[in-house]
Amino acid sequence: MDRVTNDSIYNGMPAMELGADGWRKPWSGGNGGSCVEAKRLNDGRVALRQSTDPEGPALIYTNHEITTFIQGAKSGDADFLLG
Repeated sequence: MDRVTNDSIYNGMPAMELGADGWRKPWSGGNGGSCVEAKRLNDGRVALRQSTDPEGPALIYTNHEITTFIQGAKSGDADFLLG
């Protein structure tokens, strides 16, 4: 596999192209192994992928985007998504 550079990383790229190391499951817990995995990229962006499809597409977020999302979720802005 060729080395991925910051310029070659794009939203929706196959997550496996970002490598196998560094993926974490910060939101797992009692859901049968289906969870979101996150990886911090060298340039500060964050990649997210579905754990049950590790070769599927990765969503790529800037540091500002992921920070805004997490802060909003912590303050309750995403509570409408809860069942």
